[in-house]
Amino acid sequence: MASETKIVNLAEEAKLAREGVKAPSYALMSICKSLVAGGVAGGVSRTAVAPLERLKILLQVQNPHNIKYNGTIQGLNYIWRTEGFRGLFKGNGTNCARIVPNSAVKFFSYEQASKGILQLYRQQTGNEDAQLTPVLRLGAGACAGIIAMSATYPMDMVRGRITVQTEKSPFQYRGMFHALSTILKEEGPRALYKGWLPSVIGVIPYVGLNFAVYESLKDWLIKSRPFGLVQDSDLSVTTRLACGAAAGTVGQTVAYPLDVIRRRMQMVGWNHASSVVAGDGRAKAPLEYTGMVDAFRKTVRYEGFGALYKGLVPNSVKVVPSIAIAFVTYEVVKDILGVEIRISD
Repeated sequence: MASETKIVNLAEEAKLAREGVKAPSYALMSICKSLVAGGVAGGVSRTAVAPLERLKILLQVQNPHNIKYNGTIQGLNYIWRTEGFRGLFKGNGTNCARIVPNSAVKFFSYEQASKGILQLYRQQTGNEDAQLTPVLRLGAGACAGIIAMSATYPMDMVRGRITVQTEKSPFQYRGMFHALSTILKEEGPRALYKGWLPSVIGVIPYVGLNFAVYESLKDWLIKSRPFGLVQDSDLSVTTRLACGAAAGTVGQTVAYPLDVIRRRMQMVGWNHASSVVAGDGRAKAPLEYTGMVDAFRKTVRYEGFGALYKGLVPNSVKVVPSIAIAFVTYEVVKDILGVEIRISD
């Protein structure tokens, strides 16, 4: 009886495979592999550029009357001199704890959103061979970004505060869980979502453009085959890195001012924020914004329009390899795990 049942089950799975339907166990395994690939991609890419990520945040929120970080090289040297090697990676543990699930959910959500959007697009056009357009990829990427960012936003909030701490800060979060418990006790649950609105608005062009530019560039290169970059209908790792770099550059340039405002809003309500930002306790003027628009208005009024792009240089240096490494790591890990990558096929 057991052998007969096993034969029936195998026959049913074979039937499902012939009909193009994945068996539940296979579908679950595919989902798990996709999440693992996305998580690995996020952890590897962020750790590789952790010093630049920390410097970017310090530049975004530093007190304009007590400048300590004047640029990428000087800023990294200053952190090295004052805090040592560990200072370059401060907050990276929390960042990885956030980015691994964030990246896993983001890549998985993009694939699922792309499949759903493509199916609707084919139904509306009546063309079963239709492929995703750049605009549809932008929409799928925006959906993925919003879902992933919202799911892990409290970790981003905590990471931002831990990252701006220096050795001279009068108050120290001892780690991720201490920061979470302290914020909940002193500021309430809503504080964990400070800066969420500009994050949502910013993630639409940022993640949306990342995926749209990356996938569209890949498709264009495969179809047009310029400069002999395509061999056997596939792109080399170097070419995919270049596509990822281009995608990251476009996305971060458009969305960067919203990232600055998000970081500043995350400091609001923190009793020690001014001291931490100043680094040595000077210039303790309260950091207060009534909302996103007020944060934009006060930043531009008191520091000029250029303040919206504070930290752009280290961020640009960081984003290009970070996005490129993330995309390529994701695809390489999925290749190793034996998961089909291309969504438009």
